[in-house]
Amino acid sequence: MGLAANNIEKSSGGKQRLRDKMYEQVDTMVDDLWDRLEESDKPTVMEMSKIVGELRRKLTGVCLQTLIEEKYTDELDLKYAACPECGKRCKTRRKHKKELSTMEGSFELIRSWFYCTGCCQGFIPFDIKAEASRRQHQFDIQKKVVKLSSKMPFSEAKETVEDLTGQKVGEHFIHEVVCAVGENAHLADIVPSQEEIKARIKQVAVGTRRPIMVVASDGAHVPTRARAKRNQKRGKGRWQEAKGFRIYLVDPDGRIEHIASWHQIQNEEQFGKDLAEVAALIPQEMVRIALLGDGADWLWKHMTALFPKGRQILDYYHCVEHIYKVGKIQYGEKDLKGLEWVEVTITRLFYNEINLVIAGLRRMDPNSMEAKEEIRKLITYLDNNRNRIHYHGDRKGGYPIGSGGIESANKYICHTRMKRSGAWWVKENGNSMLRIRCSIYNGTYERVFDKYKMFDLSHR
Repeated sequence: MGLAANNIEKSSGGKQRLRDKMYEQVDTMVDDLWDRLEESDKPTVMEMSKIVGELRRKLTGVCLQTLIEEKYTDELDLKYAACPECGKRCKTRRKHKKELSTMEGSFELIRSWFYCTGCCQGFIPFDIKAEASRRQHQFDIQKKVVKLSSKMPFSEAKETVEDLTGQKVGEHFIHEVVCAVGENAHLADIVPSQEEIKARIKQVAVGTRRPIMVVASDGAHVPTRARAKRNQKRGKGRWQEAKGFRIYLVDPDGRIEHIASWHQIQNEEQFGKDLAEVAALIPQEMVRIALLGDGADWLWKHMTALFPKGRQILDYYHCVEHIYKVGKIQYGEKDLKGLEWVEVTITRLFYNEINLVIAGLRRMDPNSMEAKEEIRKLITYLDNNRNRIHYHGDRKGGYPIGSGGIESANKYICHTRMKRSGAWWVKENGNSMLRIRCSIYNGTYERVFDKYKMFDLSHR
């Protein structure tokens, strides 16, 4: 009973101290507010809002500081503490002052600092207990800054944070944290778990018929450059392909239920390993799988190996582009006969009359060497993909025939952020950004940031 009563008394005293501190700060805030408003006879709403916002951040900063000092009194004033590595009892060496910046304001804390002679490293018990970042800007700011900078250039993210919160963050800080979060994230963190995938499949399933799951693969070119120091010449940049895939469900009404997207600047071998890792999470017996892609051999090689029962579908619009190209070269830009030939050819392909189309191409009399070469390439293209062209049957079965799903992922994940004017990415940094954007697209950013936070706390 004595201990309980002591805890109640201690809690009550802390609450009163917080109240007194806040009353004092509010009084100061009201005085400052009135003095600043009297500088102008009739301040505008915007001017008054700006002044109140600045003073509010001071108020909430003091509030947060007071709460921390009340809740962590023991940790802030420790005389002795055990080393977190070896457990040796160490005596405090000095008090260490640090400014902490949060979304609610900035303030200074004075903490006990210790040094373990056995491990040859210093440590601060408060930082460990309260999960304070080793950086000045705390994890709440870091979390918002990383997400914001995944959607706009670092310079714009810096200005936006300062405009909205009053906190000044540097471009170097933003770049450093973005890379740290991205480097610490792995494919398993970014894609949903097998349990989450099963739950989404059950949500889409209607009746006894298995829902359709689409596995679509494609590449998006990203501007890259060599790594170099600030004053070094970076050399000429080059475009590299960010190979990726998107997996999604199609409900009975044709709407997409997203499962996972993954894009990285990588070679074909690594793409195959990544796709295999995700394929292992897919309960293939619960879905009808559609494999969707263009004519690139590298993507079909891996998709068919990992999803052997999947229905292979050649992207309809990619196929149509080849036909239009031949029609333009053979007949001219707007020739009526050429347009008729294109429409007839597309219709025949839609109804799976591939042999008729190929036979007609072989009988065609090319009007130039360029036309002859394009006709030859189209024949080879159709012949190589004849088992993937069955669009009428796909439509009847509810399967998608276009690659809009993967193209929209390419646009959102790669193009929107990575292809901005003047942007050139070091491969490692570009992949970090792609991981972050994939996690946002997949709805796993919270998990990815939490993992980074725990990693950062354990590597001080």
